[in-house]
Order: sequence, then structure tokens, then C-alpha cells
Amino acid sequence: MTIVPPRPQIPPLNSLRAFEAAARLGGFSTAADELCVTPGAVAQHVKSLEAWVGADLFIRRSQGVELTELGQNVLSEFSAAFDQLGLAVQTLRSQATPKHIRIAALPSIAQLWLSPKLPSVRQAAPELTISVTALEKEPNLQREPFDISIFYRDNLSKNKDVFSTTYEVCKDIIFPVCSPQVASRLYKHEDLNKALCLHDASWAEDWSKWISHALPDTSLSTDGPVYSLYGLAIEEARNGAGIMMGHKALVENHLKDGSLVIPFDKPLTLDRTLVITTAQSAKSNPYLDLIIKTLLEK
Repeated sequence: MTIVPPRPQIPPLNSLRAFEAAARLGGFSTAADELCVTPGAVAQHVKSLEAWVGADLFIRRSQGVELTELGQNVLSEFSAAFDQLGLAVQTLRSQATPKHIRIAALPSIAQLWLSPKLPSVRQAAPELTISVTALEKEPNLQREPFDISIFYRDNLSKNKDVFSTTYEVCKDIIFPVCSPQVASRLYKHEDLNKALCLHDASWAEDWSKWISHALPDTSLSTDGPVYSLYGLAIEEARNGAGIMMGHKALVENHLKDGSLVIPFDKPLTLDRTLVITTAQSAKSNPYLDLIIKTLLEK
């Protein structure tokens, strides 16, 4: 009689994924956000992996978790393995549906920069289906199902990704903008104290940065309402609610149609760049170059 011994079982994929995410991101809560599960689920998956290994991978502390030496030793191999798996999945998806382009963009970019350009993209390639997802954080194109991402990126020279291709659109240049009606009441910089300054929650330091650059020797009050959506704050500025700090790429169309004007022409160039990033898995897509070319057209 042939004896077939049982084969050793490897740990469940979910346990390995939970460990890699928690180890890379430095905690169960951040891993849970990325994996769209609860922190308790991540903790349970890690616990089952530790039981299979027979050793601890994390040190549990009251203020969080810390990798053990064993966990540190294997993290890079697990990350490389999941990166490669993600790339294979993305390549499969991209080649299966090359005419369905998925774009991720910062909400303000999606609304104010990308949306006006999409008609030109559709005209250049009417056979495409283009989906746009607004995200606050730039996605990992090797692991998340997007072909293109469009975001502002700080310190671009130090933030290169070997698994994607990045195209520089423009530097981030900021300056005050308002409706023509509001601008008619602004004669000198001190008049900013009389006007209502509008703020975006994500770029809360815009006003202080610009004043330090343009008016370093003045003391101005920039108190005013805060908006969680930059696009909404810009609409309020167009409606005459006050003065908003404009990001050049995002307000160019409103400046062209005259609904916004620049009351004080002292622009500040930030160490931040608007970039278009394409996934490595989509590099063989014949439509990608056409889309990028169209989006980069002035």
C-alpha cells in the first residue's frame, strides 16, 4: 500500500499580507486602513502567523507594536514578494481590459485640472472607458488597481519610484485669487486685513508661507473659514466670499474666464510638483502614451 504523508501547510495568504503591511507601515491600525479591515483582524492574522512560526514577530507595547529581530530580518523579502505579486495582478488586469483606464487623483486635481482635460482625451481616443477615483493619498500603483495617478509630490528628486514612470507637469506656484468684485476693494496689501481669507484644510499653511515670502515685514490677519474641499473653497472665492490662496495649475481655467483674478501678483514657487505617474504594469498599454500626451498639452 502506497503511503502518502500529509504535506506541510504554508500559512494563509491573509496572515502573510497582514504581517507585511503591519511591519512595513509600523502598526496594526495603519495596516488595517490599507487592507480595509479592522485592527483586530490584522492582530488576529499576525497572531496566527506567529503561532505557525513558533516565534513572535512583534513586541506588543502599550503605545503600539515594534518588530522583533526576526520580523525585521524577513520584512524586505515579504515586501518584495508582495510587490511582485501585485505587479503580476496589475499586469493581468491591464492586459485583460486595455481600453478601461483607471485614474486616481487628488480631489482638487480631479475636479479642477483633470476634468477640463478629459474631453480632449475622449476626443483623441473615443473607444476608451475612463474611470476617475478621488483619493487624499497617492496610491501604490504596484499594488492598487490604477493605471495612472495624478498628485502633488514634495521633494520630487528624493521621491522616485522604480516601479512606475513619473511625468512632471509643473511646479506648484501659489498666489492669492478672488472674484473681480472683491479685487475692486483691494488697493494695497494692508487691505487683506479687511478681506475674508479662505482656507483649505489640506494646505493649511498656504497663507503663512505666502505672507512670509511676499510680505515679510507686515503683520496681517488671515483669519477665515476653513474648507475640507479645495474645489469648494475656490467656488466660494468665485462667488465673492473672500480671498483664496490659488494653486496655479488648479485655478488657470478660472483665471482665463475672468471669474477669478490675482489681486497681488507676488507668486511663490513651492518645493512641490504636480506629477502624472503611470503604473509599470500598464507600460505595454498602447493607449497610455496618447493619454499622457493629451494630458500634458497646454
